[in-house]
Amino acid sequence: MSESNPREVMTYDVIVVGGGPAGLACAMKTKQLNPELSVCVIEKASQIGAHILSGAVIETDALEELVPNWRDDPPPICVPASGDSFFFLKKESAIRLPTPPQQRNHGNVIVSLGALCAWLAPKAEALGVDLFPGFAASSW
Repeated sequence: MSESNPREVMTYDVIVVGGGPAGLACAMKTKQLNPELSVCVIEKASQIGAHILSGAVIETDALEELVPNWRDDPPPICVPASGDSFFFLKKESAIRLPTPPQQRNHGNVIVSLGALCAWLAPKAEALGVDLFPGFAASSW
């Protein structure tokens, strides 16, 4: 870097690398606990949620704590888990087994993680988190 063409420098108290569900939740909770901190999220994808293709069954307790009243404006792809089945699969048949307690999803929801991230992003910005998609963290 030459002195005639200096780079712009932005300083933050907290930098979160990765705009997935955990990164966004970390940034949001940090701002909720201490609004005076400057927080940013850098994400390598061109948009928040663009690199997350899977779905998941999630417990809603953490989401309830992070975004109270989220059910009033749920993520775009969010379906209550309605039942559980547990099978032992064989080559040409399946044997139904009792569902283990830790595999029961009553009260949980099925979400698209990409849609969840896209839904969380404006909520993070509303708290004062700066989001920078399109920036890969490669070095200090």
